Amino acid sequence: MPKKKRSVPTFKTPDAPTPTQNLEDLRAAKSEWFSRLLRQRRELPPTHGLLVPLTPDPARNIQGVGIGEKMVDGRHTGVLAVKFLVRAKYHRSQISKKHALPKSIAGLPVDVEQVGQFRCFRGARAAADPTPDPRRKIRPAQPGCSVGFADPNNEYVMAGTFGALVKDENGVYYILSNNHVLAEEDLLQAPSPVFQPGLADSGNKVTFQIGQLTRSVHLKPDVPNEVDCAIASVSRDDVSSAILQIGEPHGTKNAQMDMVVHKFGLATHFTAGRVTSVETGVVHMQYHRGTYAFDGQIAITGLDGTRFSADGDSGALIVERGSNAAVGLLIGGSGDCTIANHINDVLKSLNVSLA
Repeated sequence: MPKKKRSVPTFKTPDAPTPTQNLEDLRAAKSEWFSRLLRQRRELPPTHGLLVPLTPDPARNIQGVGIGEKMVDGRHTGVLAVKFLVRAKYHRSQISKKHALPKSIAGLPVDVEQVGQFRCFRGARAAADPTPDPRRKIRPAQPGCSVGFADPNNEYVMAGTFGALVKDENGVYYILSNNHVLAEEDLLQAPSPVFQPGLADSGNKVTFQIGQLTRSVHLKPDVPNEVDCAIASVSRDDVSSAILQIGEPHGTKNAQMDMVVHKFGLATHFTAGRVTSVETGVVHMQYHRGTYAFDGQIAITGLDGTRFSADGDSGALIVERGSNAAVGLLIGGSGDCTIANHINDVLKSLNVSLA
């Protein structure tokens, strides 16, 4: 069920607000703007793919609203702010008063970060780094390798990433990935076949089937989503729980601001990044079959200016460096910012646990 809307309080600025008071005010401000932008987007005509002209209109330009650290000229300030994640950043002289974003919200700091356009990261591009190669047939298959469905209309081939090995209370094992990687955004029903590698990576329908779609969480087009996930049943002998180049995930953990994480995905292989927000409300994410809104997401940027993910990395498990605790399931993003579901939300919604 969608989250109940929080009532937005009247903001007050006490002489010395506690961090908790400030965080609650930031959450209320984020929630208010998220709801406002959703209403505005519903009034806009539909768009197709990435053919959306750049505009400072917040309804089109804002990709997400979150809570994160305010940056000034590339420097960390240590100050939490309401963060507007925008497709393109404009100088104030280029923006009409109607489209200008606030400098502050009821005394709370605001930060604007350019992230490009968010989209799901299902892809079919060849990998540049051959070691280890996630596009080959691997048995037992490991998280980080190529998986995917077969388009029933045979119009295209695709591949995404095997995120994690999970199991239910009856001891049945499953591949965990995204709905859009295993179930084609709700088009496919159980027991549709799942292949490793995915058919975009020379997967063969006759010999490369590894499992069957079992369950997916419905993607809702009209209200915010929390997760994009699905599972496919597999034989335990055909899969491993050890992530390529990373190893076994060690339980789960809540993502935290500035947490350093890493993942192994089909497209960009091993990458490391830093969590910049844990309560991001993604206004809209472009998928193959439509546009979906998400709330309460993790935002991640690559370390040292590197890219954390790209097309094909959808479904990758994101784990904390050092502990290897799972924190998120990658669903998409842009060249500058990756978006992930909280892993505990994913596991709870599917009624499974890490194997």
